[in-house]
Amino acid sequence: QVQLVESGGGLVQAGGSLRVSCAASGRTSSVYAMGWFRRTPGKEREFVASIRWSDYTTYYADSVKGRFTISRDNAKNTVFLQMNSLKVEDTAVYYCAVNRGDLSGYSQTLSYDYWGQGIQVTVSS
Repeated sequence: QVQLVESGGGLVQAGGSLRVSCAASGRTSSVYAMGWFRRTPGKEREFVASIRWSDYTTYYADSVKGRFTISRDNAKNTVFLQMNSLKVEDTAVYYCAVNRGDLSGYSQTLSYDYWGQGIQVTVSS
């Protein structure tokens, strides 16, 4: 089992920046990659970004490319999502997730085995 705890969400004005973090604990040796997803009311959870543990390869949704950056801290088993130039439409609950060995479907929720509880990010106009 891997436990995930997100932190750092909150309220920010459009055009501003925010960084959310996700700390992994437990059986972290099974982590192959970690990702961020988000969900808004009435919509399915959508892919935001992911990073492969071994070589730091990253993937991004087109909607956030160039504005968001995913990174990791080896020593702390933590993944970050730096969000810049935030837009009102980025408002969502953000979830981090663990992939245990196959990133061929990196944007699909089914590719991830463990999930955090989610953290609210609100962007005001």
